[in-house]
Amino acid sequence: MQGKVEICGVNTSKLRVLDAETTRELLVRSRRGDRAAREELIAGNLRLVLSVIQRFHNRGESLDDLFQVGCIGLIKAIDNFDAEAHDVKFSTYGVPMIAGEIRRYLRDNSALRVSRSMRDTAYRILQAREKLTSQTGREPGEEEIAAELGIPREEVTFALDAISDPVSLFDPVYTDGGESITVMDQVRDVRNTDESWLECMALSDAMRKLNPREKRILALRFYDGKTQMEVADMVGISQAQVSRLEKGAINQIKKAIFVS
Repeated sequence: MQGKVEICGVNTSKLRVLDAETTRELLVRSRRGDRAAREELIAGNLRLVLSVIQRFHNRGESLDDLFQVGCIGLIKAIDNFDAEAHDVKFSTYGVPMIAGEIRRYLRDNSALRVSRSMRDTAYRILQAREKLTSQTGREPGEEEIAAELGIPREEVTFALDAISDPVSLFDPVYTDGGESITVMDQVRDVRNTDESWLECMALSDAMRKLNPREKRILALRFYDGKTQMEVADMVGISQAQVSRLEKGAINQIKKAIFVS
């Protein structure tokens, strides 16, 4: 069948879509314990899950897995949404719940490891966001979440950033006429340029020409931050000798780099 796409054995081309009035009626019945209405709501909103998982299709995860996780989010949304208390579309509430469930799944299966305390804070933030979404019918801002949890807004920002999914340098950010501009095309390293790379090579070559005592003096002075008097005590020579050897080594490096 043309257009047929199966996810978890479900033919997505045949998924039904409920209208707003039917959805509201089923939500009310489900809220009152009608199991058949709940099952009908789940089956009638699977396209909503499909629309959400499209946002995560380039994360390298199985669509079947994401669909199953999204269905868990859908069920939570159905069980927590009170159609009689909130005069908003179910999708307005359901989409953040489904996306949140998928983000938690991706966070827990991420290759990047985040500290336990930061992960716990992020989990509390996600719970607070779902609670506020349920109460207001919209997704809250970071200020509202911070106020709900009694923590600084910066902590909310840091925690959410810590569990955010990494972006590949090869992810397209714009496509025009078949040619894509990737993240890498938009990133510029102002320090690791060809010029700085050549300078580092020249400096390394120049350092290799110094004798061991000259290398040690420069390392103590400019890497460890020691004074000439401290270096003199450590090397066992006078401060004047340290100064002379230091200047001689630096001039030798400058000459080697300038000539190269």
